[in-house]
Amino acid sequence: MRRRVPTLFGIVLAALAALLVCAPAVSAHTELDSSVPKEGTRLAHTPTTVKLTFSEPVVLPDVHVTTSGKHLALSRPARGDRKGNVVEVAVPKTTGQDRLNLVWQVRDMEDGHPTSGTLTFPLTPKAAGSTARDVGAQAAPTPSEAVRTAWAATRWVGYLALALYVGGIVFVGTLWPQGAQDRRTRRILAVSWTAGLTASLVAPGLQGTYGAMGTLGDAFQTATYTDLLSTEVGIVDACRVLMWVLAAIVLAALLQGGERSARSPGWRVGALAVSLGMLRTTGMSGHNAEGTHPGWGAVADLVHLLGVSVWLGGLTLLLLGVLPRRRPAELSAAVSGYSVLAGASVAAIAVAGAVLAWQVVGSFGALFHTGYGRLLLLKLAVLAAVLLIAQRSRSWVKTRLDIAVLLRGDRATVRPFVYSVAAETGLVLVVLAATSLLVTSAPGR
Repeated sequence: MRRRVPTLFGIVLAALAALLVCAPAVSAHTELDSSVPKEGTRLAHTPTTVKLTFSEPVVLPDVHVTTSGKHLALSRPARGDRKGNVVEVAVPKTTGQDRLNLVWQVRDMEDGHPTSGTLTFPLTPKAAGSTARDVGAQAAPTPSEAVRTAWAATRWVGYLALALYVGGIVFVGTLWPQGAQDRRTRRILAVSWTAGLTASLVAPGLQGTYGAMGTLGDAFQTATYTDLLSTEVGIVDACRVLMWVLAAIVLAALLQGGERSARSPGWRVGALAVSLGMLRTTGMSGHNAEGTHPGWGAVADLVHLLGVSVWLGGLTLLLLGVLPRRRPAELSAAVSGYSVLAGASVAAIAVAGAVLAWQVVGSFGALFHTGYGRLLLLKLAVLAAVLLIAQRSRSWVKTRLDIAVLLRGDRATVRPFVYSVAAETGLVLVVLAATSLLVTSAPGR
């Protein structure tokens, strides 16, 4: 087995490299492809309309165009807009200026990320000797860094809560039904549900504010939520909140029924359905649909989130629930069973992560020349360290678990395994932090 592990890792890394080398280009967030008139064209007078063509379909409420601080009216063209990515801007007549500046801003339909820019058209004076006032180019608005930081932190809390809840439910339901009676385990599940619901309620406000390029105070305004709920991103956020509400029913049944509920087929089916719904709605607001094969991206993202949840949630309950009790029967069943489950989870994470990288990064060069790619490399480096520590944990299970069971959970015998699991858990939290930053960053091109 020890000889096979390096070979397996080598195959996975080779497959990842091949996918990245052969990956097709992706469009990432919505950008302005062209305009009519073309930017920089010298005009004899102010145009009545300017036609903007974006790289992806857009809805009018997600597009804003201003000139001299005034919002301009937008409409769809009468023809030539089969994809829904063309917008006509009504431009008011201006006098006494030597250029027309249009500041545009658009929010991506898939994940709510904003992009912006400025179009400048020089204007020729009508008569010789007439004077025109020089109007400098207006800077395009940029998202608030404070809002982005708060959004990333909220996403980290949401990912952590999701992993602890889903992974904890899987661990208790499949490997350790006795944990339903353990006070620490019940507390972990209750706290993770509370944190998950809170994050799912706060995140839409921050996401809507980030997309609208507002301030941190705007994240808690009712109008922000109202505007977001009229978009696809808002509908997904509402569904995520609903799944967390349903998760309360699953948790309440477990807390009331204890071990009997954890062994019940009906409870397990309900917990599985709700957990998959939570994972899917979480992944729908990420970058998995940005590539050329969004179907594969959706499946890979679901598998990736499930693998991380089972891995981290199981690690946490193992560290804080099973090991402190030091009961021989539970150590034998839960630790050995989790070792197999963790191995399957890591394999699923590796394969799904390769597919997601192929979808989102876009090219091998983007790994090194974009912020998204460098952050992904950092995440992979930390993940590699986690796998090395995990290998030490699995080695302990193979060589020392039987001795620990015979010694009835002797503290000195179990201590190396506890340290290894604690280090593994801490580094996985760092991986989740990198994931939160990736979600709020523009993908590689």
